[in-house]
Amino acid sequence: MSIKEKYVLRFTRLNRILHIFMIVSFIILSLTGMSLKFSYTGWARFLSKFFGGFEMAGYWHRFAAIIMIIVFTTHLVDLVRLRKNEFKSWKALLIGKNSMLFNKKDWQDFKSSLKWFIGKGPRPEYGRWTYWEKFDYFAVFWGMFVIGSTGMTLWFPEFFTIFFPGWMINVATIIHSDEALLATGFIFTIHFFNTHLRPEKFPMDIVIFSGMMPLDEFKLDRPEEYKELVEKGELEKYFVEEYPPIVIKGIKFFGWTALTIGFSIVIWIIYAMIFAYR
Repeated sequence: MSIKEKYVLRFTRLNRILHIFMIVSFIILSLTGMSLKFSYTGWARFLSKFFGGFEMAGYWHRFAAIIMIIVFTTHLVDLVRLRKNEFKSWKALLIGKNSMLFNKKDWQDFKSSLKWFIGKGPRPEYGRWTYWEKFDYFAVFWGMFVIGSTGMTLWFPEFFTIFFPGWMINVATIIHSDEALLATGFIFTIHFFNTHLRPEKFPMDIVIFSGMMPLDEFKLDRPEEYKELVEKGELEKYFVEEYPPIVIKGIKFFGWTALTIGFSIVIWIIYAMIFAYR
């Protein structure tokens, strides 16, 4: 096998499965949530009919929320497993070289990226994770806390008003609605651009679905990680065989479907905010 035909494993099967379920649940949450938020628009009424009416859209919304919670909980359990089996300590997991927490190098990469964008410096040598990937990662934690907690309050108002005054339901409604709007807009614009639409990845990066990338692309995309694996003599441990063409076509179909729905939601939201906002 030639070097160009070699593929490097980037994500485990569990990582990929969780991400797929997160995509599906988030899209359902976005479609149903935005159709309820902008229920006075034509596109929202059309979407509600697709889900069986506004009441059924609410049931779909809560079903997708349960899936999202399961995905998030599974990831937290997997972190405990990683700490035990691979990192050996919480310190290595949280502040080690491949930690998802922000560190000094992320700040240096950010500054170098700005210089690179305007032609004032070379492209930074990104490692296992980039600063924008870490930002996206912790945005999920923020969303689960803020949107999740307010969503649960709205789902079970009788229970939560045992502990909080009734006006907290109104506050929860506003926070849940606006934070969800912000999350939807961010994911389907900034996250989509960072992941799929930047020049070196356009029109789509399927690595999160396939779990692998060509060796040449890996060298260019993650030069620091590549050099580290070569120095340790561990690069060949991550070589894997590419999926059959039919599988790649299926992956791309799923990816394009998600991209199309996401961009459509953004267009619908912009239309509602400009021409029909109440």
